[in-house]
Amino acid sequence: MRARPVESATNRARPVRPTWSETPPDVTPITGQPSPASTGLGSLATGAVTALAIAVQTGLAAVVGVVIARELGRTAETDGFFAAYGVFIVLALAANALRVTLLPRLARARDAHRLSSETAAYAFAIGVVAVPALVVGIALARPIADVLTGSGPQEALDAAAEALPWMLVAGTGQFTAGLLASALAALDDYVVAAVGYITGSVAGLVLILLRVEADGTIAVAWGMALNATIATLVPAAWLLRRARSEAMPAGAARTDLARTGGRLLELLSGAALPFALQAMYLVCLPLAAREGVGAVTSFGYSYLLASAVVAVTASSLGLVTSVPLTRVGLDPGRVARHVDASSWLALVVVAATAGVFAVAGAEIVERVLGSSYGQDVGTQIGQLVVALSPFMVVSVALSVTFPLVFIAHHAGRLPVIAGVVLVVHVPLAVIGQVVAGLWGLSIALAVSTALALALMLVLLDALRATVGDLVTATVVVGATAAVIFALGALLLRPPAAATLALAAYVGTVLAVRPRGLVRSWDYLRALR
Repeated sequence: MRARPVESATNRARPVRPTWSETPPDVTPITGQPSPASTGLGSLATGAVTALAIAVQTGLAAVVGVVIARELGRTAETDGFFAAYGVFIVLALAANALRVTLLPRLARARDAHRLSSETAAYAFAIGVVAVPALVVGIALARPIADVLTGSGPQEALDAAAEALPWMLVAGTGQFTAGLLASALAALDDYVVAAVGYITGSVAGLVLILLRVEADGTIAVAWGMALNATIATLVPAAWLLRRARSEAMPAGAARTDLARTGGRLLELLSGAALPFALQAMYLVCLPLAAREGVGAVTSFGYSYLLASAVVAVTASSLGLVTSVPLTRVGLDPGRVARHVDASSWLALVVVAATAGVFAVAGAEIVERVLGSSYGQDVGTQIGQLVVALSPFMVVSVALSVTFPLVFIAHHAGRLPVIAGVVLVVHVPLAVIGQVVAGLWGLSIALAVSTALALALMLVLLDALRATVGDLVTATVVVGATAAVIFALGALLLRPPAAATLALAAYVGTVLAVRPRGLVRSWDYLRALR
């Protein structure tokens, strides 16, 4: 076997035709030009692309929520839909965790010229679990729906059972889309996957708008399944086109199926904690149903808003920084710096969200969702968003810490953390609901998520170094928002108070420019 020649400056200048399975780490496929990771775009630019895709998805999902609220109100049927939707949330966020799990592995596979074969291998491993789970879930849709609705009204059970199979299809599609997005990210390409997610979201929304009046909540489930299908087909078609244009040999995607068990174990270990974290939400749903008809819907809307804020801000940064951090390596000091720097920007948004809903939550909810959510219902949802703000704060830090566990090769311990967190959460949620209703469930989610974050930081030997700066950032941002929005509430009526207080808050942050925020900006711009 001939030795691979060392690439010199002269060699690099020669015309090349690399394939996506054998691309050197510092050039893009096809063109051979420097990749985004080496041109100075940094994590803020790639994070902006990913955040834009998540923001569009989230925005369109919010439109769907508005359509449900205005067309169907707040009934036992919507409770059943949101119970089934909780399963999709679990699968979708587990798929997002899959991307985090795979990014370091696929980045190393790219450097070793094995990206195509590793992608095919993980696709097979996912299919081994996803296909049987999909079949079983569809066959047992009604018993599962009965558990999710807490054996509630018949209308809720029927709606959940009807929607659940489509939710499972949509969730499975998120896994395939996530795998292909990870392969593209290993090539420093975040645009194609973003286009797929955005296109799927738009197509799904169009289908929902066309059918929701006639078919009710099941039309929403159809739209979600279409969304996931398109999000998979767009990157798949683009990779196929790339492979053909570069004449990639068929053998490049050949894989050793004997290692499927090991790969599957890696994926299950990586997904264990996200599954546990989202299972905590599922645990809360039947408990929320004890608060009466409509309580699950209210809790669902509040949780979706909180999750959306975390996803658009912190989760996008967690994804796009995985590849560069894999290349530079980690130590406890870098872990602390990365978590704190990545959290600052997100915490500014979390504080603004909590402030706006604290001042004008009832008015916002009623105007957006319609008269069925007026008066006490709107107030309840607004207050729940505020109650979930500690959950958002902890989830921000967890979202940027989670990828580091894989980079540091500690993923094998995540199932233990997942088990501990879930076992602790169940009694916390039960007690929380008995003592404080939906607020108690919100607090239970925050405490359990904080436990998961602390255990991960212990794995990374960075708990003490990280927590101090993270608490400081939370206090600074939270106190600033609390003072400004409280003054706004005292001086003006709710809608105007929220608008002017938000403007004052943003202006204050830009004028003062807290040192932690400036350091965060500089760090993320430099990370590439």
